[in-house]
Amino acid sequence: MVPARDEADVVGRAIGSLAAQRAPGYFHIVLVDDHSSDGTAEIAAAAASGELLTVVSASPLPDGWMGKLWAVNEGVRHASTLRPDYLLLTDADIVHAPDTIDNLVARAQSEKYDLVSYMATLACETPAERALVPAFVFFFFLLYPPAWIRNTRRATAGAAGGCMLIRFAMLEKIGGSAAIRGELIDDCALARAVKRAGGRVWLGLGENTHSIRPYRTFAEVGRMISRSAFTQLHHSSLLLVGTVAGLLLTYFAPPVLTVFAPQPARGMAAIAWLLMSICYLPALRFYRRSWFAAPLLPLVALFYAGATIHSAICYWRGSGGQWKGRVQDA
Repeated sequence: MVPARDEADVVGRAIGSLAAQRAPGYFHIVLVDDHSSDGTAEIAAAAASGELLTVVSASPLPDGWMGKLWAVNEGVRHASTLRPDYLLLTDADIVHAPDTIDNLVARAQSEKYDLVSYMATLACETPAERALVPAFVFFFFLLYPPAWIRNTRRATAGAAGGCMLIRFAMLEKIGGSAAIRGELIDDCALARAVKRAGGRVWLGLGENTHSIRPYRTFAEVGRMISRSAFTQLHHSSLLLVGTVAGLLLTYFAPPVLTVFAPQPARGMAAIAWLLMSICYLPALRFYRRSWFAAPLLPLVALFYAGATIHSAICYWRGSGGQWKGRVQDA
């Protein structure tokens, strides 16, 4: 299931990677064209045979729905006629390895998960991506520790919207995409709904599942973070102040104190700076970045704090969550 709105630059490669899947049993690709104006549907149709691909045109967006979720709902309506065992929800900028579906289904079946998700490897080529993208994964897993997500005794639930395989019976049990129709952060909302219904959720890094959407400038990365940051804080000014203060105290204060504070505070701050750098190393290694970037985490955290403040300002101005010409969080 691929919802797509003006994705001509990337959709051909994404659909091509799905058509090349070595999936168990029968599978079919449904692309939902969400009122694109750039030939997205035609490019997708050229990337896979008609036997493998159906293109569905989304009807007008009704009140109370997020655009992506309405497109997913339109696709689910079509997919339900096929009575699938599983539904792979993926984005139009995600390129999958040939064994992605096979691996996801195997994990779901062998370990009895109802939702399994790969966090796609984001593009990390431009200076802005190299500086900021590893921290996106680092901060995400601080908020959503995979071990907590797997633990049925914990309420923590998370998923990555670029690649989510869900049992179709579970999707029906929670009420379909209508159950989360107003959620901007739809992937984590879906994971919460599954877990609350008694389902099991798994999330891991998808080393061979790649997002090919480029972020060429620091401003583009900032907008990506800003799009949902204040939503994550439930539009709470108090949580905004606490989050920004926490980022500054945790990540920015140690290097400042290392330089300017007297002993013994200087030594303690230096140890804190060293420890945060060590914690950051796995994310840097995953993105094949040098360990020399680890001590720069405080500057990256400062950027993320600024993007979070920008997210709140956009919301207050009535322009929050902008994506593909739609204001989704106002």
